[in-house]
Parts: sequence; C-alpha cells; structure tokens
Amino acid sequence: MANAKRMGSLLLRLIAFGATLTAVIVMVTARDKATFFTVSYEARFSDTPAFKYFVVAYTIVSIYGFLVLFLPSESLLWRLVVALDLVFTMLLTSGASAALAIGYVGKKGNPNAGWLPICGQVPKYCNQATVALVAGFIGLIIYTMLVLHSIHAVLNPLLLQKS
Repeated sequence: MANAKRMGSLLLRLIAFGATLTAVIVMVTARDKATFFTVSYEARFSDTPAFKYFVVAYTIVSIYGFLVLFLPSESLLWRLVVALDLVFTMLLTSGASAALAIGYVGKKGNPNAGWLPICGQVPKYCNQATVALVAGFIGLIIYTMLVLHSIHAVLNPLLLQKS
C-alpha cells in the first residue's frame, strides 16, 4: 500500500514537472513579428514583466520538482517537502495570475485605459502564450493535488498513532 502511494506521488510529481517545464519552454519561445504601417516590431515574453515573472516562478518550481524526484522515500525531509509544496504552489498561483491578467489585456485590451488588444497583430505569440498558460494551470492543479496528497501522507500516520 505504501509503495502504491509512493508511485502515485511520483507520477503526480512527474506530471507536474512536465507541465511546469512545458509552460516555461513554450513561453520563452513565444515570439511573433508584426508591421504597423512602416514600423516593424517583435512581441516576446521578455517585453512584459508579468510574463518574465511567470517564467522565473515556473522555472524555480520546475527545478524544485526535478530535485524532489530524487529524494529517498525514507528521508525525513518529506515533512519539509510538504511545506515547500505549499510555498511553491502559491508561487505558481501568483505567476499564473500575473500572466493571465496581462494575457487577458493583450487579447481583449482595455478601452477605459486606452489599451488596444494586440492578439490580432501577433496571433502566433498569443497562441503560444495561451498554450503556456494552459500548461501552467495544469501544473498548478497537479501541485495543488500534491499538497493535499502530501498533507494526507504526513498527517495520516500521526492520526493513527493517537487512536
């Protein structure tokens, strides 16, 4: 039974790692060129601080997720992993929220502020950013499941000892 839980946790961690890494790679490679009258410009993730934050946050969580894959199941560090899972889930939430907010403005614009939507001019860039956000939210959902699984795995033995 314990081995099945460990395999389930490992599978979730692999999926989470894959999703966060995919989000980073797709966002970093997102770029498109457009011409407005005689002015040519290129849209890149690095043009927007929210997208930079998304990439940095998801890169940190990807590295963490990769390192945790090699943590022995007998290690006492798993109690620390529960807290770190929660912290990194919150980091993913903030990164995804910031990127989603600026992505929405890029897609719909904001007429009250005079911001025009840009996705009509650079559709490839917007599509890649959308794919990165979807992968990011999949990673966020998996990390949320991991937090719940980790809390259950750490607290369950403690609850059984008190009975």
